[in-house]
Amino acid sequence: MDACSHSSQGAPGAGAFGPDDVSVRWWFAAYATGLAAACALLAVLAAGQDQGFSAWLEHPVAAFTDSRAAVKLLGFAVYLSLCCTFLPLPTGWAVAAVATRQAAVTQDVFSTTLLAAACGAIGSTLANLNDYHLFTWLLRRRRIAAVRQTRAHRLAGEWFAKAPFAILVVFNILPIPIDVIRMLATSCRYGRAPFAAANFAGRFIRYGVIAYATYRWNLGWAAVVILLILAVAVGLLRTLGGLLRKPLAQREAGPSR
Repeated sequence: MDACSHSSQGAPGAGAFGPDDVSVRWWFAAYATGLAAACALLAVLAAGQDQGFSAWLEHPVAAFTDSRAAVKLLGFAVYLSLCCTFLPLPTGWAVAAVATRQAAVTQDVFSTTLLAAACGAIGSTLANLNDYHLFTWLLRRRRIAAVRQTRAHRLAGEWFAKAPFAILVVFNILPIPIDVIRMLATSCRYGRAPFAAANFAGRFIRYGVIAYATYRWNLGWAAVVILLILAVAVGLLRTLGGLLRKPLAQREAGPSR
């Protein structure tokens, strides 16, 4: 039975969410090892270029533009692998950066789009798998796992179970600041393999659209700046909304006795 399936009474069965079989420690050990190896390779590739490390500090845009395609794509994938719910760094600007005609990884719109979309999707899939394992670890805490017993979770789980793969793909295409679907997929114990595949497919499409538009219409560095500003604005609005909701919730709760 699917993890988000429920008993005939409409509530999760007592044993519906027993111990999971996810090795959080193994995943993060493997991710950290891979990240360290990628960073070491990136340092070697960067050191082999004409410009030194000082150029990246003094003229970062020029240094990036003059770098080899391998340096750009590897650095791009490493950066996106860090952009998760717990480290909400913006991604769109980085996609545009490797697709601008001034710094594109190839001289063709289709190959640039393909490489940017593929490398970006790989990086974001790793980041989303980090979310998956962190959410799994949190849901082992009884107080947090209690969310699975709520009516809202039951209804959301029933909706998600109808087409989980398609829902994950769509929500990875849409630039949603807080991806509750990743949390729902994890709480419903959706399989990691289809979870990763759906994340890759959705991000490939999203990043492909950004890369194609940036290169095809020669949006240049303006696309990078605009996407970065939009991401910062959304982050500030989200933070401000959270700060405003807190005193409102306290007033509605009334004075404590």
